[in-house]
Amino acid sequence: MPRWKALPEELDPQVAEFTGQLRRLVDRSGLSVAAVADRTGYSKTSWERYLNGRLLPPLRAVVALAETTGAHPSHLTTLWELAERAWSRAEMRQDVTMEAIRVAQARAALGEFETEQAEDKPSPKTPKTSKLVKSAKSAKSAKATKDAKSAKGADPVQAAESPRTAQLPQVPRGTDLPSSADFPQWPALAEPSPVPAVAPAAHAAPVHRRARRGRPVMFVVGAVGAVLVGVAAVLLLNPGVGPEKKAAAAPAAAPSEKPVLPAGVHCTGAGCVGKDPEKMGCGGQHAVTPSRGLAGRAVIEVRYSSVCHTAWARISRAAQGDQATISAGGHSATAQAERDGDAYTPMVEVTGDPAKVAACETTVAGVKSCARPVPATSAGSAGEAPSG
Repeated sequence: MPRWKALPEELDPQVAEFTGQLRRLVDRSGLSVAAVADRTGYSKTSWERYLNGRLLPPLRAVVALAETTGAHPSHLTTLWELAERAWSRAEMRQDVTMEAIRVAQARAALGEFETEQAEDKPSPKTPKTSKLVKSAKSAKSAKATKDAKSAKGADPVQAAESPRTAQLPQVPRGTDLPSSADFPQWPALAEPSPVPAVAPAAHAAPVHRRARRGRPVMFVVGAVGAVLVGVAAVLLLNPGVGPEKKAAAAPAAAPSEKPVLPAGVHCTGAGCVGKDPEKMGCGGQHAVTPSRGLAGRAVIEVRYSSVCHTAWARISRAAQGDQATISAGGHSATAQAERDGDAYTPMVEVTGDPAKVAACETTVAGVKSCARPVPATSAGSAGEAPSG
């Protein structure tokens, strides 16, 4: 069975080369991982993570390994610097990927909302147009029914005459025919009309009244048609009306409030306060070191996760009983170093600059030392202790 596990496939080639060099040094020395931990001052769990590519060891750990195995420290430091830059680039790519996922989800949510609005919105012309058609049909049907009733008792010969001749009122024979001066409405009635026939003289007056009642109906229908044509013209000449309504409704859609987290990450922001960063998946490649300080041979660090938006303090190579304290955003947390000299605090939420988070170590003797901001290129150099 091989001594070392296969390195992760997504590991950067420069980090993989550096990790392989560390493995070769340990193999040549003939030391076990536990022996390397005892001689370098870093825990066995930390060295297992360093040698399996899960974490990048801090520079002090690399120098201590070189001294333990008899390797040249400057050569090993050069490889560590290249691996540290590659590790930082991988963290930046992770942040860009998460941002792209959030933007894509927000755009998808907005697109679905606009599609639903367009499907639910009825056409502005359809109801009015159908009403107009129904009104016109009703008017035609009513008029045709009335005309049919009026013509029911008419003479078949008279009904077969031409429309123009049938429009004139009929009078009994033997009487003097009236002139146009007696009936000024005759010229208007003589115009072509869809009415097929007119009743005898006894029904002349009702026909005239029906003709006068039909005129307001046609006038109303014509007015409604003109209004509809005007509305349609306004909509066609001003196409910006529809999109403006959509644009006004679009801000109502909001992206999902629950952020999308990478695999293995179980919390973010206030939901992580007081929790273990290792168990919540906020450490490892998701964390960097914005601040660091020294207290003798002990190291105090601020670990910050841009995915979880949290920070925690970590001490390594400390004496048993030394304490690490971190405070940010009104929250604070404390951890005490165990026998192996490593410890890390629970997480606190960070909403501003992680370099301003305060983390200090207090030794058993009462000496206090605090972490200070480090250059951005070295922020991801510190490795993780047993669970940080």
